[in-house]
Amino acid sequence: MDLLTNILGAIATIILAFVVGMSYGGIVRKITARVHNRLGPPWYQNFIDAYKLFGKTTAIHHGWMQIMGPAFLMVSSVVTLMFVPVLNNGGWFTNLNFKGDLIFLLYLMVFGPLGMALGAGQTGNPNSAIGVTRGLSQMVGFEIPWVMALVALMIQFNTTTITGLMDVQQMSGTWLMFSSPFAFIAAVLAMLGMFRYSPFDIVGAPTELASGPVSENGGKFLFTMMSSGSIFSFVKLTLYVDLFMGGADNLIILLIKTFSIYMIPVLYGIVSPRYRTEQAIRFFWGWPLFFGILAILYAAIF
Repeated sequence: MDLLTNILGAIATIILAFVVGMSYGGIVRKITARVHNRLGPPWYQNFIDAYKLFGKTTAIHHGWMQIMGPAFLMVSSVVTLMFVPVLNNGGWFTNLNFKGDLIFLLYLMVFGPLGMALGAGQTGNPNSAIGVTRGLSQMVGFEIPWVMALVALMIQFNTTTITGLMDVQQMSGTWLMFSSPFAFIAAVLAMLGMFRYSPFDIVGAPTELASGPVSENGGKFLFTMMSSGSIFSFVKLTLYVDLFMGGADNLIILLIKTFSIYMIPVLYGIVSPRYRTEQAIRFFWGWPLFFGILAILYAAIF
């Protein structure tokens, strides 16, 4: 019975992540349009697009690695989701927590993008190759302050588990965004690159690279990448809420917290022009790196 409950809980978690991620993406499209003084598509447009893409076939094939690229993305998103606590009390949305899972997630979160890079390179499309090069360069940029923020939390609270950091916040009654402010600032600045909104949308680069790595991919391939991106967005937002905002006791609180932190890269991107690759890396190795160093020093001293 426990096994059946865990399986059903995992399925429910994946469905929740997909629905919330797709809905957030649609709401962002609407908000962006209103800021630009446009009407914009309805918030459920992403679901319509996903349904249409799933029903299409793809006549372009460049080998098995192109097929495996979207699969890598989906597997990475779903497996990462299984290791991130969704609610404080678990319930249906259980997770596979273990000692050291935060370190494990650092490796797992880059598995999908690296697999997609191999798949995009298989197509031979120059737009794909340029997008992959930019994406990997930018990933090196924001991963450093992101890892430094997490290392600071591990040092300060002597734990490498997500649930351990959540328990610290429950017992102290203080979110880590207040007890570890420098780590929070470094993580939020790194988050701007993770979601790849402007000015860090150099990977897909609309109107410039024809979507970059996803070039030559359509139909079910594009549906898979769109779905995995939505799930991964939910994963990252939930992880930030767990680490810095005390987690959530129910789905309503989870939606409020995740949407609030999601608006940081969204609103920043609406009013920002696109950076060049070297500008993006210079940004992440500037103030985000500085706050990451401060976070580690703060953790070591206090």
